[in-house]
Amino acid sequence: MSFPSDLEIARSITPRPIAEIAHELGYRDDEIELYGSTKAKITLEGIRRLEAERPRGRYVLVTAISPTPLGEGKSTTTVGLAQGLERIGKRAAVALRQPSLGPVFGIKGGAAGGGYSQVIPMEDFNLHLTGDVHAIGAAHNLAAAFIDNHVHHGNALGIDANSILWPRVLDISDRALRDVVVGLGGRDNGYPRQGSFVITVASEVMAILALASDLRDLRTRLGRIVLATRKDGTPITAEDLHVAGSMAVLLKDALKPNLLQTLEAGPAWVHCGPFANIAHGNNSILADRAALATSDILVTEAGFGADMGAEKFFDIKCRASGLTCDAAVIVATIRALKMHGGVGRIVAGKPLDPALLESNPDAVRAGGVNLAKQIENVMSYGVPVVVAINVFPTDTEEEIAAVHEVAMAAGARDAVVARHFTDGGAGAEDLARAVWAAAEEGAPDFHLLYPDDMPLRDKIETIALRIYGADGVDYLPAAAKSLKLYEDMGFGHLPVCIAKTQYSLSHDAKLLGRPTGFRLPIREVRLSAGAGFVTPIAGDMRTMPGLNSRPGGERIDLDDDGNIVGLF
Repeated sequence: MSFPSDLEIARSITPRPIAEIAHELGYRDDEIELYGSTKAKITLEGIRRLEAERPRGRYVLVTAISPTPLGEGKSTTTVGLAQGLERIGKRAAVALRQPSLGPVFGIKGGAAGGGYSQVIPMEDFNLHLTGDVHAIGAAHNLAAAFIDNHVHHGNALGIDANSILWPRVLDISDRALRDVVVGLGGRDNGYPRQGSFVITVASEVMAILALASDLRDLRTRLGRIVLATRKDGTPITAEDLHVAGSMAVLLKDALKPNLLQTLEAGPAWVHCGPFANIAHGNNSILADRAALATSDILVTEAGFGADMGAEKFFDIKCRASGLTCDAAVIVATIRALKMHGGVGRIVAGKPLDPALLESNPDAVRAGGVNLAKQIENVMSYGVPVVVAINVFPTDTEEEIAAVHEVAMAAGARDAVVARHFTDGGAGAEDLARAVWAAAEEGAPDFHLLYPDDMPLRDKIETIALRIYGADGVDYLPAAAKSLKLYEDMGFGHLPVCIAKTQYSLSHDAKLLGRPTGFRLPIREVRLSAGAGFVTPIAGDMRTMPGLNSRPGGERIDLDDDGNIVGLF
């Protein structure tokens, strides 16, 4: 008998009324805004009340090795670990990002976890949920419309039409929109200029929503967005264009975190969804605060490998929130370590390379240099590490032992086999015990990688050398010019959010394992003054993905009864 699909498993469970779960967490009726019986938003007033009444729970981050195109099961491990913690008697919560429709209909499919470690309702989680992403897109594009409208009606602010920094957004992968010309068709249609689209999850508005602490902070951050410059290089903000207030109105409800549940009826917070390769890759601070006020322990995730989402979790999210991480979990799969060790290839949508199904402990050890580096990366913040070995049926005891050997030699507290995909929380109890022990010890020496007052170039180089292992950084002239401009504008104190490939510690997806002897090329640098960071773009990284030759949307449909099919 074949293993059921994620969608079949999700539909086999009858969810509890979400109001019951919210009440058990301590929220009152007037602090719960229902979206049907299985989803709710929680008010900011409710979050603040419980924060004042209760101690903060333990804060655990789930990250990973440099992933393959198939992913290493990080979201699944995050959910499974929370379910495992519940089974060993802890009040646990999970916090995840909401998926972008780009990957859902593209190469990746859903992101609600998998197997018997999922967040439900799975279809709503992966699609529109409560409409937050659409609100972000509307707010972002409203600002874009205001820019062109202002220039069309006389340009009183003196916007340099060749220095507009604000793209448009769409939450669908569409490479044809990466570079566009707008305003064609004559005077009544505006003025012609070159523009671009990025995917909505790469919008600065998404990052702002994820980092805002309350409505006032949201409104202030929106007002600080730099949309364009004048010919003398001085910034023009959303406040200057009088659009920030309307943007805030569109985002008022989207700011409230969404409460769902796991397959085992534990609380699951789903809010915001920035990618970690082109944005900061973490769910919202408000969702984490809501969970920390109502649980013994929160398990949250950061996108892709520890060089990506975890670095940004610490240096951007924790810097903004003031919260301290107590422990981290690094997810590793044996198939990925073999690939990093030079064996086989993994191509999404194609059968697994037979070489990856053969027992090969030596390849695991060779690829283990990537795991060792990611352990080193997390520990450089003073955070203890537990490795979760996300096993598959073809993995052998010798290969599992090799992962344990590599992890312990690199300084991990433990390396634990986890079978949460097939067994749910029961398959993660050993992992839960190891993580709880690490979180109880905490991170008394937690620290950020660099101070606010370090120059932007030095921040970029600190990450490149210490986290990626580069020999140095090379800047194209446009990037160097932007860095000087942003520092002259007074933004040199901001952290940096490097955009690069997720598949390698370097900027080059082909450099697997633990590459050395490379220099990080920065081709351009973008300013996110409202979110509060600067984004250097390394190599050929794109902020609008394209669809693959057989996008996942080809298999998604409705059956005769109106049920969604083909959503993995």
